[in-house]
Amino acid sequence: MTQIFKSPAAYVQGRGVAGEIGTHAAELGEEAMLIADEIVLDILEDRVLASLEDAGLGATSVEFNGEASETEIERITDLAEDRGVDLVVGAGGGKALDTAKAVRTNLNESMVSMPTVASTDAPTSALSVIYSEHGEFQEYWFYEDHPDLVLVDTAVIAGAPTRFFRSGIADGLATWFEADAASQSDGDNVVGGKPTRAGHQLARLCYDTLRDHGLAAVDAVERGAVTESVEAVTEANTLLSGLGFESGGLAAAHSIHNGLTQLEATHGATHGEKVNIGTISQLVLEGRDDAFIEEYVEFSLDLGLPVTLSDIGLDDPSDGDLTVVAEAACVDEETIHNQPFAVSPPMVRDALLTADELSRRVRENR
Repeated sequence: MTQIFKSPAAYVQGRGVAGEIGTHAAELGEEAMLIADEIVLDILEDRVLASLEDAGLGATSVEFNGEASETEIERITDLAEDRGVDLVVGAGGGKALDTAKAVRTNLNESMVSMPTVASTDAPTSALSVIYSEHGEFQEYWFYEDHPDLVLVDTAVIAGAPTRFFRSGIADGLATWFEADAASQSDGDNVVGGKPTRAGHQLARLCYDTLRDHGLAAVDAVERGAVTESVEAVTEANTLLSGLGFESGGLAAAHSIHNGLTQLEATHGATHGEKVNIGTISQLVLEGRDDAFIEEYVEFSLDLGLPVTLSDIGLDDPSDGDLTVVAEAACVDEETIHNQPFAVSPPMVRDALLTADELSRRVRENR
């Protein structure tokens, strides 16, 4: 019955902090390597490398190819070893950061996690979600160490496509429902113990913050503006959701997301968009009352989030397609078994169908 709470060593958030990375990371290493895709390098490379060099560190970069796969992790690890890197700086979305975490672990050195979109809770976590070269979920890799520093520039966040910001809200909203399910079942959290009260309450704070500030924050980001609501939602999407899911626990919503990735038609949807379908399906699985689920769907629609299977690319899924999703969501190692009742693939398939029809009805009646 050991309870465990873990977190990054430091979290820094604010407008313009990307250009101050050297100040915050100066003690973490001597030879830094920035890992980011082409778009992120165009936005941040000059500022980040200049700040690191001003702080006395050597600094180079490598372009991330877009998929958090074993092949890509091995490629970048080899480059880092050749350059004598002792500080990995991952910048970008969840897959870039998960790749950087894996490279850092291979090197056994330090790491800065620098998200450029508030789209997932990956930046603060001590795990990587590993995909195939074609984008199918394969497994989680768990690490002993969290990032030494999480640095979030809200001007960069607000300048990114709003879709990513919305996606992060969806991922964050799931945090409370999953942590509460794990608490009820006395399930395991992600850091190897039972959920802590802190993890549970941070998950609730994440949900409340997103409900209080989500719509105003999306309006601001649509205009590239940084407001107090944007700061609040960025913290919820990144820090509160990350601490909440790791130390509070995951349940059905993320397992259903993982199942959905098995269908190629969903690969155009973001992580959070698929998670939102998982959240609505989890609420159906749990037998929440109609009014509660309908209100959640209404809020999702107000935010511009997907609520039906067709919204994530599944226009007319066959029973075989849904069975593939349901069976993948229910494999023994999946977190769906943190629900406070036994869950089987037919239950998941039926929840997906019901959630889809309920959401369709809510949309049509708006």
